[in-house]
Amino acid sequence: MTTRYLNGRIFTADLDPTRTWAEVIVIDGEEIAYVGTADGAPDADETVDLEGRLVLPGFTDAHTHLLMTGAALGQVPLTAARSLDEIQEALRQARTENPGAAVLRGRGWLFDSVPDGAPTAAMIDAVINDIPVYLDANDYHSCWVNTAALAELGITRATPDPLGGRIVRDADGEPTGLLLETAATQYAWAHRDETTTDADRDADVDRVIDAYLATGVTGVVDMAFDEFGLAAFERARVRRGGELPIRVAAHWLVNNTGDDDSNLAQVARAADLAKASASPWLRVVGIKLILDGVIDACTAAMRHPYADGSNAEPIWPVEQLHPVVVAADAAGLQIAQHAIGDRASDIALDALEHAASVNGDRPRRHRIEHLEYAAPGTAERMARLGVTASMQPVHSDPAIFDNWAQMLGDHRVERAFPWPEYEAAGALLAFSTDAPTAPHESLANMYVASTRASALDPSVPATHPQYALPLESAFGHATRDAAASVGDGGWRGRIAPGFAADLIVLDTDPFAEGPRSLLGAHIVETIVAGRTRFRTR
Repeated sequence: MTTRYLNGRIFTADLDPTRTWAEVIVIDGEEIAYVGTADGAPDADETVDLEGRLVLPGFTDAHTHLLMTGAALGQVPLTAARSLDEIQEALRQARTENPGAAVLRGRGWLFDSVPDGAPTAAMIDAVINDIPVYLDANDYHSCWVNTAALAELGITRATPDPLGGRIVRDADGEPTGLLLETAATQYAWAHRDETTTDADRDADVDRVIDAYLATGVTGVVDMAFDEFGLAAFERARVRRGGELPIRVAAHWLVNNTGDDDSNLAQVARAADLAKASASPWLRVVGIKLILDGVIDACTAAMRHPYADGSNAEPIWPVEQLHPVVVAADAAGLQIAQHAIGDRASDIALDALEHAASVNGDRPRRHRIEHLEYAAPGTAERMARLGVTASMQPVHSDPAIFDNWAQMLGDHRVERAFPWPEYEAAGALLAFSTDAPTAPHESLANMYVASTRASALDPSVPATHPQYALPLESAFGHATRDAAASVGDGGWRGRIAPGFAADLIVLDTDPFAEGPRSLLGAHIVETIVAGRTRFRTR
């Protein structure tokens, strides 16, 4: 079956400026057979009139958390609540709407929406004290809980801080209700995983797939895959006859246990899964390491202290990080390292250089995730090493930027999220959303990338507009380069003959109408492997 699409504007994302735009596409089965002018287009079994609409390659969200996003879409949203009163009102309303709930979960609260940036259990207890409440921060590196949740988790003044995390305590040593970094993952998230059913996870999978297809995403890179996610997506693939409607590449999360043998066993598990991943729909491609926290909570590892004089140690000490990186590199796994602070990105690159010295010359395409503040010269070093810069435009949204800037409080603020540095250095730059730490919608992501203005609150002025990118570049980093970031650049991410027929149709052309039109634009159709997976009614 061949289908010809004509009478539209087709952005191919090709790096060759003479092939960036086309008039006609012909799809043959799962692949693109022809891209070019109307005069040279072959006949087809079916013809689709695009009626002037814009066609793009499907987006690849190069850094996301699938199960968490699916779950978050069903939780109480708190990002828009900009004061404690508004947070409490949202919780009160959610409790009223579901009085029989045994637990309440929310997500997306911001530190600068809480008095002194110091949330406490008592603040939640004031509106809900009869059931446990778990509220994940916007960055998903902290969890704010009430007294009932502390009791459910068994956290008391005698509970020790886990490696790489902290149970925040008051002057008397009592837990306040804020769990930072691995304290959130090892207590709140571990309890969540234990109490979530397979049916819950199946619903989360369906919810996140539907949400992504509706926003034009044809491929995703999960950055915290584990046994729960693997089982849930395998079940989904079986339910759908052996394939998924979206392409999933996954990085296996390796946690620092403090024990080298245990850490290396996690790498071995990822390597076994990567060898067994034969499906183009669901495969494990590498490992994920979280080296530090986030600037908003002063848990990112910086070369120099924060404005309040504090600093944070890396979650992975070098002596435990290096063996893991060497083993993963030797196994041919892609290594993705979360590094938000400049000290963390130094540590990440040092580890990759060490692995190369041990394992010798071999094909490799490793990545650093986030790079919210990296010291001058980092982009050039990454380009020399062939390391991908995986960054999220929506994290720089001006509506949530103030707290980030206040935590640093000096000249470093002027080099926040400097995407053009990576372009200029020649490093591969892949865009993503890191959902659910930020909205998953692709067009909002492109608006922030191309304007440095806010998609959350368009009335907020742009921050660092000098770092905004032309639309062609922004779309290229979110399609072509995002696919290339997991080694798929030779067969998807562009509209070109022989490439997978993964493409989307928009009802608005931001290239003609300007970036602001992205805020009102909609996806008309999402096509994956030549089949329509989403279409507006």
